[in-house]
Amino acid sequence: MKVFSKIISSVFHPLFTPIIGTVCYFKVTPKYYSLKFLSGNILPIFILTIIVPIIAYLILRNLGIVTSYDLPTIKERKYPFYVNLALLLLIVYRVIPVNYSEELFYFFLGLIAATFSSLLLLFFGFKSSMHLMGMGTLVMLLINLSVHYEINIIMTIAIGVLCTGFVASSRLYLKVHNTSEIIVGFLIGSISQLITIKYWL
Repeated sequence: MKVFSKIISSVFHPLFTPIIGTVCYFKVTPKYYSLKFLSGNILPIFILTIIVPIIAYLILRNLGIVTSYDLPTIKERKYPFYVNLALLLLIVYRVIPVNYSEELFYFFLGLIAATFSSLLLLFFGFKSSMHLMGMGTLVMLLINLSVHYEINIIMTIAIGVLCTGFVASSRLYLKVHNTSEIIVGFLIGSISQLITIKYWL
């Protein structure tokens, strides 16, 4: 069970939330996008949300600022948040305007709001679950896209909900978070996306 929980936590790491959300959008949308448009969005988002944060983590680890992959202390968690927030802002102001997509723009605004909210909670001594924030973000994005395009993707949404359950159980089993941190993390992610939907429906 421990191995399974670690695999689930790794597969659904919050680091992958932006790129998974981006790919889900292009898979679900009935709009036609050229290969140039797709690569103009997916590639820089992949680099800025996965490659750069991994390099930043290795640098922070080497400097002794963070000690573990799980970022166990509140102080350690703040630095990756700063990096992630800066990169998300960079995507909104530099990447998306070049190949503009309204849905992606508000998806990333929701991610910024969720990340900032979680960072703010750290200053009050509360460590919300980033894994569940990511899952809440993705599930609500799928629901938003289903409503927006009036398409039936109930099976995809159901799989997303099921995976959310697996992730929540894994984080609790590994004793990385308690129940309140899990719930708050999910609510931050889902509500942040729910708020933005009124701007692109």
